[in-house]
Amino acid sequence: MTSCSQTSIDVSLREYLDQARHRVDDALDRCLPEVDAGCGTATPARLAAAMRYSVLGGGKRLRPVLCLMATEACGGDSGAAMGAACALELVHTYSLIHDDLPAMDNDDLRRGRATCHKAFDEATAILAGDALLTLAFELIAHEVEPVSAALRCVRILAEGAGPAGMVGGQMADLQAEQQALDERIDGSLCELEAIHRRKTGALLRAPLQMGAVIAHAPQAHQEALDHYGRAVGLAFQIVDDLLDVQGDETKLGKRVGKDSGLGKWTYPRFLGIDGSRRRAQQLADEAVAALAPLGSRGHRLRELALALLERDR
Repeated sequence: MTSCSQTSIDVSLREYLDQARHRVDDALDRCLPEVDAGCGTATPARLAAAMRYSVLGGGKRLRPVLCLMATEACGGDSGAAMGAACALELVHTYSLIHDDLPAMDNDDLRRGRATCHKAFDEATAILAGDALLTLAFELIAHEVEPVSAALRCVRILAEGAGPAGMVGGQMADLQAEQQALDERIDGSLCELEAIHRRKTGALLRAPLQMGAVIAHAPQAHQEALDHYGRAVGLAFQIVDDLLDVQGDETKLGKRVGKDSGLGKWTYPRFLGIDGSRRRAQQLADEAVAALAPLGSRGHRLRELALALLERDR
């Protein structure tokens, strides 16, 4: 398999990301179950259709691309990281399916089209999310080598997605929202960042850690990428909060203004628009500085950290 580093020499960041996304999309298409109406051990057709609908319906592919970029930045072949990269996108998509459910954010639009539970039904959406989560770990077990690297990647992804990571962050976010609505008690910026270091940040750190493991990176490089991931994860969330206030629903492919309508704690709520932008810039600069041990190999990650500040979807 050809790596991004072999096909993207001297191309712009946009071209690089487009190439990487196409590779990820092709790999995701191959790893998902086919819609098969047959009997036996095949995935039930409706479940397979819901899984494919949700995963292949677009998206930035930021988490898998970060995994490929981290592998390259540590001198590895991104082709060896594709299984892990796809696993990350499966976990991310499962989280979106469940987050959109009526019991959580109750959204009817995702990536510019009907959410999974609207396109199918709630039970199918729940099962599609469950299936994607478990398929992710199956994929790492099959695709990541050696076994010691696969084991470390499983641990990293489980920690990033689990009760002390993304799921824990989602729970804390729901509790904060309910507290604000029921008691009219506002939180603090420190509490908000604690939520988002888990809810969003943990699954943005994981790709960088996994890429470093697959590339057999030295400890200094692993620590540099982890520091980068912590900063980029928060910067990404701040921009997400700003887009919920100022974004274009057509470009975003989802409702805008929903967070403030639900009483959610957001960066603009605590820092204002300008203060949020300054905090995002500070974090992006911190991420760039963290990459110093990687030298010139970290240039794509540096570009990405700054480009995330300008995203419109």
